[in-house]
Amino acid sequence: MSEASRAAGGRAAEEAAPLILVLDYGMGNLRSVEKALEHVGARAAIGAGPDEVRGADGLILPGVGAFPRAMERIRATGLDELIAERAAAGTPVLGICLGLQLLFERSEELGGAAGLGLLPGAVTKLDAPGLKVPNIGWAPVHWERESRLTEGIPSETPFYLVHSFVARPSAEDTLGTAEYGERFACAAERGNVFGVQFHPEKSSAAGLRLLANFAEICAKAPAAA
Repeated sequence: MSEASRAAGGRAAEEAAPLILVLDYGMGNLRSVEKALEHVGARAAIGAGPDEVRGADGLILPGVGAFPRAMERIRATGLDELIAERAAAGTPVLGICLGLQLLFERSEELGGAAGLGLLPGAVTKLDAPGLKVPNIGWAPVHWERESRLTEGIPSETPFYLVHSFVARPSAEDTLGTAEYGERFACAAERGNVFGVQFHPEKSSAAGLRLLANFAEICAKAPAAA
């Protein structure tokens, strides 16, 4: 095969890969998520503009910091309406760490705030009496059911967590649980909306597999507008 043919094949494969947008609202470890997506063969970008959001095959909502401040930033940029629009259209959405919590209806953190409401339920403080909070470190995650997001990842695989609050999804929306003082939900799924409390981009091969699975979900989702 000639160099030109190989180059053309590489461009075609790149163009066929799903475009996943890491949403930038000023609070999140954006570049590490983008690099992890690129490592598993996805086309990744960072942005928040309406055209970028509407043109993506999948959205990742990262987050580090406090829930109320994050929602202020999201609403100020209009991302709340854009995320809801794309989720309603069938675009896969993945929340990571604080991003998982933001998918829910409300949080009690710092006096409380309303969330995006894509998943029913609230976010409350981690109940870990006698243990240091925030919970920082690796913990085995038990899958409560099968999912496209966790395909090929055995139950009880360790993932890396950093958090003081936890989401409280319904039993049917709970995908994975871990334990630190209490057994808490650390992964959720409803339709095309997914969320993980742990950091897949910091969780070695298992985290990369989860991101690769998400990219596959995005590739099979309805085409972006």
